[in-house]
Order: sequence, then structure tokens, then C-alpha cells
Amino acid sequence: MINLILFGKPGSGKGTQAEFIKKKYDLIHISTGDVFRYNISKQTDLGLLAKSYMEKGDLVPDNVTIQMLEAEVNKTPNAKGFIFDGFPRTTLQAEMLDEFLNSKNLSISMIIALEVDENILIDRLINRGKASGRADDQDRSKIQNRFEEYNKKTSTLINYYKSQNKFFEIEGIGEIDEISQRLFNVIDLIIRSHQMTDKNVVIDIGLASDLLSKCIKVYNYKNLDDFELFSGIITTTEFM
Repeated sequence: MINLILFGKPGSGKGTQAEFIKKKYDLIHISTGDVFRYNISKQTDLGLLAKSYMEKGDLVPDNVTIQMLEAEVNKTPNAKGFIFDGFPRTTLQAEMLDEFLNSKNLSISMIIALEVDENILIDRLINRGKASGRADDQDRSKIQNRFEEYNKKTSTLINYYKSQNKFFEIEGIGEIDEISQRLFNVIDLIIRSHQMTDKNVVIDIGLASDLLSKCIKVYNYKNLDDFELFSGIITTTEFM
């Protein structure tokens, strides 16, 4: 089973790429925004509770959000995996998500961040704002504030997943299909590493994940054959 989290600043193309990953690997895409809108529109107990906080201008408590996500996961017990989009955003939320998944004998497989220069993103958002009429996407200072808030919130979260050797970065600049292929490369390589582990092959995934992130950014790995380049850090010693 593949359970992954996509990171990316506004305008990075995270939503677009989530759809491609969903189709290729037959995963369930859980977007926090979509889950909130669904529960509020359907007036579920959790939706009404969340709405009561939002109407007062308060943040919806983490325990309410995680309960909504739990309900979404529980809807499809036979799923091949999940893409979590928009959650977690804090280390506390990540710990809550881990606790829930562990209760179902599941875990997060990988976290992939789409890295795009902020100046490029600002231009993208301004152009998007002009086309859509969204005022908040046409104000450079407001966009910058959103990026600063994103960086502040995700820095400790990134360290949380780096400590588990699950964090990967890919270059988010290029044609859409090129970016998709970079994402697929990471996912396929991690799946393969998990399969090798299942066959009792010892892998130093910490070293592998760090080097993989660097190689994807520098060399733009194209296919699974590139996995063999990790022979120097993968020990194929069978357990006795």
C-alpha cells in the first residue's frame, strides 16, 4: 500500500500532480479542503462542528480535522493507498495522523515536496489571479505573506519526516508531464525499495533517501534502471 503526502506552495501544481498520481497508482486523493466542503455542505455532525468554529473566526481544532480524515480513510478499507493533500500542516497533526494510521497497521510511505522558485510562483499566481479574478492572487505582498506562513509552518514538519527518512524533494519546474515523471520515479523507487525489504534484503534507506533526493534534482533520473546506481549504499545481504 502507498500512502503519501504532497507538499508544495500555492501555485506549485500540487493539485494537478495529485490527480496524475491518483490515476497511475489507483490511489484515493484526500484533500482537506474538499473534505471540509463536503462535510459542511452535507451538514454532517463534524461539518456542523467545524462550521461553528469557522463562523466565529476560529481555527478548526486538529481533533475535528483528523476525525474527518479518519472517516474518509474508513470509507475505502480496500484502497491501494491514499494521497494526503493539505494535511498535515504541523508536527502535532503529523503525529496524530501517524497514530491513526498505526492503529490500522498502516503508515506514511513517503512525503514529496514540489520545489519551485518563489519568484516563478508569484508570477504564476498573479497570472492565475488575472484570469480567475481572485484578488488575493493578484497582490504580490499577500502572496509573499502566504509563502512566509507556509515556510514557517512546514519547516519543523519537514524535519519531522526527514528524521524518518521519508522526505523527498523534486524540481517542480518544467512541462507538466516531465514533472509527473519525476514524481513517478520517486514513487517507483520507494515501492521497489519496500519490495526488496519484504524479501529480507537489508537497505540503508536513510542514505538512499538522501542520495535519491539529490540525484533526482541534479541528474533528473528517468527510469527504474537508475535504481541500480544505488548499489553502493544498498547492502544485499540476506538474513539467515
